[in-house]
Amino acid sequence: MEEEFLVVDLESRRLTPLAQAMLDRLPGEGFAAELQRSVVETNSTPLEDLGDVRAELVRLRGALVSAGEPLGVGVIASGTTPLTGVDGYTISPGERYRYLSDEYRFLAQEQLICGAQVHVEIDDRDVAVLAAQRAEAWLPPLLALSASSPYWENDDTGYASSRTLAWQRWPTAGSLGPFADAAQYDRTAEDLVASGVIEDQGMVYFDIRLSAHVPTVEMRICDSCPLVDDVVLLAGLFRALFTRESEAVERGEPPRGEQRPALLRAANWRAARSGLEGDLLSPLTSRPSSAPQLITWLLDDLRPTLEELGDWELVSELADEALRRGSSASRQRGARAVNGRPEDAVDLLLAETRKP
Repeated sequence: MEEEFLVVDLESRRLTPLAQAMLDRLPGEGFAAELQRSVVETNSTPLEDLGDVRAELVRLRGALVSAGEPLGVGVIASGTTPLTGVDGYTISPGERYRYLSDEYRFLAQEQLICGAQVHVEIDDRDVAVLAAQRAEAWLPPLLALSASSPYWENDDTGYASSRTLAWQRWPTAGSLGPFADAAQYDRTAEDLVASGVIEDQGMVYFDIRLSAHVPTVEMRICDSCPLVDDVVLLAGLFRALFTRESEAVERGEPPRGEQRPALLRAANWRAARSGLEGDLLSPLTSRPSSAPQLITWLLDDLRPTLEELGDWELVSELADEALRRGSSASRQRGARAVNGRPEDAVDLLLAETRKP
């Protein structure tokens, strides 16, 4: 699991470029800087049990909170922040970050967005690339569950995940296919580097991608989630989804979900627009359905695999809780609406992020 967090001043509630000061107070393993000095990342160790995943995420978040408090800063796990501040726009030092800033200009300068990424181990890269393409149709409901970025530049965007729109501006973001096998995937990644549009294969930003250096497939479509239980939910759902599709590839079964790029893009847009408070598109028919109805159906569809993995009871409970409370985007808007103060939305995010 990788989680990205925005660093905020606890007095002003605005972004502050003190991520490195926090990192100086933390062990090197499990924590890293990001492009912007107001963003920090955590990386968990590989784990099999979702309960252990949860405990690890709580531990990493707790370490961030403890490192930040003496500096007067806190962290929020959300796709964007309700309250920006000019100090948030500060590029981190280092040759790679200078390259990103010089080459991509306002894309890098506005990269004040945070995601939650899930890695699932798989040894067979040919199976991995085929299963990844089959899984793409099922990712928009996971994006909707994570939607936590209604604000951009202090204004309500009208979207539940404005991070998704900002992220799609990068030249390699979006759908990964079509690829016949891992060799074709690898050649495309190499050609992207050779084109000069990206510097290395770490900049292949597909919504779901094969790692260039470890035997995993990585889901990259989701916003950061303030509540740790929602991150555990995403991990459980994606592992079950990818396990099911990998097994279907090995059995030679045809794909069940939508694979046309235009409709995949439409489904992602719909999830970013609506979150859990509107319609989503069915991965089978591309027709609209209410988010709670579609996610409940998705759970039932994945139930045999979730039971096989021993995850059904926990994942179904976490999904029910997520649907009852609604998206983070909706909760942030509700907090701000009480007194019209964006600071109240930041306070909600601070509290939820540190909640064990």
